[in-house]
Amino acid sequence: MQAYTELAAPSAVSHSLSLPLTSASASNLVVAKGSLLQIFATQTISAEIDAQNNQTSSAPKAEPDFDFRANDDDGLEASFLGGESILVRTDRTNNTKLVLVAEIPLAGTVIGLARLKTKKTKSGGDALLLAYKAAKMCLAEWNPEKNTLETISIHYYEKEELHGAPWEVPFGEYFNFLEADPGSRCAAFKFGSRNLAILPFRQSEEDLEMDDWDEDLDGPRPVKEPAAVANGDSDSLEATYTPSFVLRLPMLDPSLVHPVHLAFLHEYREPTFGILSSSQSPAHSLGQKDHLSYKVFTLDLQQRASTAILSVTGLPRDLYQVIALPSPVGGALLVGQNELIHVDQSGKANGVAVNAMAKQMTSFSLTDQADLDLRLEGCTIGQLYIENGELLLILNDGQLGIISFRIDGRTVSGISVKLIATENGGSLVKSRASCTSRLGKTSMFIGSEDGDSIVLGWSRKQGQEKRRKARVVDLDLGLDVDDLDLDDDGEDDDDLYGTESTTIKPSQITNGAGKSGELSFRIHDTLLSIAPIRNFTSGKASFHPDSEEATLSQGVTADLQLACAVGRGKASSLAIINRNIQPKIIGRFEFPEARGFWTMSVKKPIPKSLGANVAADSDYEPFGQYDKYMIVAKVDLDGYETSDVYALTAAGFETLGGTEFDPAAGFTVDAGTMGKQMRIVQVLKSEVRSYDGDLGLTQILPMLDEETGAEPRVVSSSIADPYLLLIRDDSSVFIAQIDGDNELEEVEKTDNVLLTTKWQAGCLYTDTNGTFQANSSIKGNKFEPKIMMFLLSTAGALHIYALPDLSKPVYVAEGLSYIPPSLSSGYTPRRGMVRETLREIMVADLGDSISQSPYLILRHPTDDLTIYKPVRFQPEGTESSLKTSLSLQKCTNPTLAQTPVETTGDDTVQESRFVPLRACANVNGYSTVFLPGSSPSFVIKSSKSIPRVIGLQGLGVRGMSPFHTEGCERGFIYADTDGIARVTQLPPDTNFTELGLSVKKVPLGCDVREIAYHHPTGTYIAGCMTYEPFELPRDDDYHKEWARETISFPPTLARGVLNLISPISWTIIHQFDLESCESIECMKTLHLEVSEDTKERRMLLAVGTALSKGEDLPIRGRVHVLDIVTVIPEPGKPETNKRLKPIAREDIPRGGVTALSEIGSQGLMLVAQGQKCMVRGLKEDGSLLPVAFLDMSCHVSNARTLPKTGLCLMADAFKGVWFAGYTEEPYTFKILGKSNGQLPLLVADFLPDGDDLAIVAADTDGELHILGFNPEHPKSLQGHLLLHRTSFSVTPNEPTSTMLLPRTVPPTHPTPDSPPHILLLASPSGHISSLVSLPETTYRRLLSVTNQLLPQLTPHGGLNAKAHRLGESHRAVGVETAAGRAIVDGAVLARWAELGAAKRAEVAGKVGYDGVSELREELQALLGWSGLAYF
Repeated sequence: MQAYTELAAPSAVSHSLSLPLTSASASNLVVAKGSLLQIFATQTISAEIDAQNNQTSSAPKAEPDFDFRANDDDGLEASFLGGESILVRTDRTNNTKLVLVAEIPLAGTVIGLARLKTKKTKSGGDALLLAYKAAKMCLAEWNPEKNTLETISIHYYEKEELHGAPWEVPFGEYFNFLEADPGSRCAAFKFGSRNLAILPFRQSEEDLEMDDWDEDLDGPRPVKEPAAVANGDSDSLEATYTPSFVLRLPMLDPSLVHPVHLAFLHEYREPTFGILSSSQSPAHSLGQKDHLSYKVFTLDLQQRASTAILSVTGLPRDLYQVIALPSPVGGALLVGQNELIHVDQSGKANGVAVNAMAKQMTSFSLTDQADLDLRLEGCTIGQLYIENGELLLILNDGQLGIISFRIDGRTVSGISVKLIATENGGSLVKSRASCTSRLGKTSMFIGSEDGDSIVLGWSRKQGQEKRRKARVVDLDLGLDVDDLDLDDDGEDDDDLYGTESTTIKPSQITNGAGKSGELSFRIHDTLLSIAPIRNFTSGKASFHPDSEEATLSQGVTADLQLACAVGRGKASSLAIINRNIQPKIIGRFEFPEARGFWTMSVKKPIPKSLGANVAADSDYEPFGQYDKYMIVAKVDLDGYETSDVYALTAAGFETLGGTEFDPAAGFTVDAGTMGKQMRIVQVLKSEVRSYDGDLGLTQILPMLDEETGAEPRVVSSSIADPYLLLIRDDSSVFIAQIDGDNELEEVEKTDNVLLTTKWQAGCLYTDTNGTFQANSSIKGNKFEPKIMMFLLSTAGALHIYALPDLSKPVYVAEGLSYIPPSLSSGYTPRRGMVRETLREIMVADLGDSISQSPYLILRHPTDDLTIYKPVRFQPEGTESSLKTSLSLQKCTNPTLAQTPVETTGDDTVQESRFVPLRACANVNGYSTVFLPGSSPSFVIKSSKSIPRVIGLQGLGVRGMSPFHTEGCERGFIYADTDGIARVTQLPPDTNFTELGLSVKKVPLGCDVREIAYHHPTGTYIAGCMTYEPFELPRDDDYHKEWARETISFPPTLARGVLNLISPISWTIIHQFDLESCESIECMKTLHLEVSEDTKERRMLLAVGTALSKGEDLPIRGRVHVLDIVTVIPEPGKPETNKRLKPIAREDIPRGGVTALSEIGSQGLMLVAQGQKCMVRGLKEDGSLLPVAFLDMSCHVSNARTLPKTGLCLMADAFKGVWFAGYTEEPYTFKILGKSNGQLPLLVADFLPDGDDLAIVAADTDGELHILGFNPEHPKSLQGHLLLHRTSFSVTPNEPTSTMLLPRTVPPTHPTPDSPPHILLLASPSGHISSLVSLPETTYRRLLSVTNQLLPQLTPHGGLNAKAHRLGESHRAVGVETAAGRAIVDGAVLARWAELGAAKRAEVAGKVGYDGVSELREELQALLGWSGLAYF
């Protein structure tokens, strides 16, 4: 059987919601990406600081100089300067950034989010209501103690009697949605055809009493005395909700037969919603006009009854959405495809037509703005300045506009739409928006399923007389940006949901525009998306031949790269994906003896002759200083250990002589700077040496125990100025401090525990944000930096000391070596529990320039990493201390380190040397930790991601250090096991953190459909679409009236364009335009026979297209065959030496060409054209000769062939999968087997496993079906019916693209007899997964592990992972032979690391493994990208 593994999480944002979730004052954003829920906090930083952070290379800053002209409003100073002397004023605007708080995978599909203010939550913030696809709701709240989302209640509405009529389809087939009352009194979940589930919520007494109290009439509101709670009978013990009930909409009103949409309205005392519906079917084909009605109902939650208070009939039939608007506009905005209509609380309607089609669609009275020619299908509307009557309109192509309401008094008298000019940011959004959420006064989150999601900010352009004086902000003063008034807009933030109706002053309103000046938009932040994945292929990285880059990149470039055609419209791009970081090489050197690197920036000693009059010079001050020296630990061929020092150059290093540095002193364990960068400290195995800025030896501190005379050797070291921590081979610790005279002195260990306990590992950490400090350390909302010492005892206990106090630890947690999911000071392990050996611990900051936070990283003997996040939560009624408030929560990290290959040789002893973790404060803007060894990796995190462990491409690493010079800014240097030293940087324009992969996006600017790679020339071909206005053919002989037709608002049709892309520069080097109305349906590079005489074969590009010129004319198909030839390149652009050259074309009279594939052994191609599949051969005259054909059913969505065989698959979009065989000499093409004829398929492919051949088919319900062909089975009718082995639900990540690839086996595993395969799957949600075949014994054991893990793991969102994989459709697939067998769920196995050591051992023992290590080996070979090592 098979195993399903997730490789990349979904990235398409379907829903978003802003609310205070983690606390009452928090500003959070909840983002749903199908089966992934992310919770963000918002952070505001200066736009000037953000611009500096976004620079690809951060040059060393010079001392900021004050320019008095910045406040020169009259420009007098500048008038004396030349015209070229322009002063750039300081940017005083703010940028809103997203900071990830939690990431929660869900075993389901989120279809709605709602914010509810309940009586009491653990965090004090609001509660979150989630709606799922299968008629389920989950009420959740934030638990600050566990730092996660916690389920309060689950609500199911799947009863059979609610299905209504027997002909109704399952609930998941309908448009289901969730709406919440603005007053948090109830929520409504519309599911099925006409079902409305109402979930009421209890309100606090303050909300229920005196709702109609008017302070102007009734006087001041009296203060309510708190009621005494007797015998613990508190109302907080009550559930926050009351029992829900389901309403059938026709019971509310008989006309609500076909509901379209509903929304709860503002400013009503009772829950009130407006619903858009019709008593007739809304099909446009019926030709009925204006049959929709809008009605408003008030709910009585106590009586479960409703009252109709408003009705507007005769509305246009193309309305599809209701948007409730708060005061002062009020009422609801009805959105149609061609118009916008506002209905106020009295039923008065005002509308505007935005194109010429509105007059033909409706007779409803509308203001005419048809000259805008807008298409409102799929548009999204968010609140811009609702107090000024302004809404933001985002069209389906990303164009921005403003909807303005003209308000007279308290009523809306008109509505207008205005597009935003491109120079003001009107084209910043590149794709259709799926959701919007207001984040702040001048920022909004715009989610998209077709491209990157963004945080959009705006400001008003003001005249010179209204501008404030520009200010220069000194970035080095350490001022908190939130404390500075950097916003141009000084008005207070109005409450959007206030109970009072604010009347807008007439002077503020001018045709709906509130404030003076135009709005200007800009992007504040971006969430990466590779959705939707339209197609993908494998290619190779390319460089200019014989270039220096090609030479430098040897050994650090992957064999292949995964190229995905992603996005829609203007957001389309190529996403180049690799599993490891492929660094940008600056310098490459042979350095076989290097075993460790330490670079440092140090101040030179100030000569006495200069005294105190020294200027701020780079030789004496560290401000913006590059690294100057590098200490290298060496081991020569004879095993002799030395150390050497080098002077750093722009892109390398050179030997430094004439100093007091002694290379023969021994092997360097650690090195760094102390004494405010005045001293270089070199830690050797037997002593510590201190040097000044000129490498003059100032002190030697020997490792000598004066009492015993022993000389313990230093094993590991940690430096945090002004302290030094050494762990020695006798399990003792040595702590030293540098004094004011820059002399190192040992710190007396007053705590007896420090002297008597045997210590295994330890580290120092500079706590700057107060994570490990008591609350008393806060001064002026800032924490003083404090050095914390973390020690791990051999018994597995964690001790934390706050230096310089060594009298007692501030925190002790027993049982760190048990690796529990949550660790606190009160954790007590059971006797006999299994422990794990830990080699190293490190506490370091992870993050970027936006957000950094400390993490505890544990290193296991296998080089696996366990990452803990410290969480502070002070329970009520407890003493405020670190022991009661600090807990460590385990972070998700499914990455398993590569097992080193055992080698036999003379250098085996040298290679087993332990290299400690290296914390790097700034590597290309990231604060990260590097794991050296056989599985080199970065522990890297951005503000929008969880910590990721991402490998470094290449061999194992012996030593690594940050490297910051003029030629390699914020880079790093490392030496691999082959003795090659490289000075490198992280590659530019590449995202590592959000998906845990190396992702480089190359924008194309036009709608991409297909992607192919041409191996002989090393180029990519992107099949793209451009959309052009369409007119019916005027020369048609049967429709003479078409010649007289005039349309002012024509539709658009796609036209195909082939773009030849060079992977050297990632630019389009040639375009090949197809005929008008000719769309690209499929495209592949095929190895075809080009000559019948010589039998020559060549790799060619085959393109299948469809020509559609209106629904009255039949669709015709066409096959293009093109070659890529070499031409003379453009001057200065050697990569432009390739062109697309057409060599064959075949017109298909009936039906488009929807699938192509290579078939057989003679270089022929399989063409799916209309309702036929034909095998065609390329003739020398440019035609395609058919040699065999097969009649198909409806529409072939894809065709696959098994290489070097005649076996092929055809997936029909309506009639299932067909398994066929093709033979040559003579040519025959016949059906071997079929699946059930009622199976709508998206894609099908083969998955061979030795002699077994599985057929994998994905249907529209998001289920993977595994089928087989066995003519000997008695129920298969001699093979005519395919056998159904099992099904596996992957919704909402149903695959639409597949690719069969060879599977790599870890070097520690035996080589199988037949080459294994892996099937790569990609879905429109941006999700990438794989399917592999497993040996029977491995399959049975891993399936048992999955069943053992499910009860142990915490279910997220109230969902059942096992039930989710069973699926909900009950379609017949084939001859049932499943017999309870299921696909192994790799998503559950990937959570194996979440368990503690004891649970892991227990699971491994129950299943039958010899130990945890054996189970780990099987998981390492299965999970992640281990089977795709060439990427």
